[in-house]
Amino acid sequence: MQDVTSKELGMISDALTAEGLVCKKARAYSKTLTDMQLAECMTKIADEHEQRYNALLKLIGG
Repeated sequence: MQDVTSKELGMISDALTAEGLVCKKARAYSKTLTDMQLAECMTKIADEHEQRYNALLKLIGG
């Protein structure tokens, strides 16, 4: 793997923050929704953002 520049590291860090926030919010919404279809949709969205979060984390060796 190539070395990551400080600028790239900053961009990855920003993306991690955004993905983590969206994941947490979608999980919270999925637990409060009474419509099961919407709750399942939010769970799927949270799972997708969690996958992206983990992929970004791998880029920086986390």
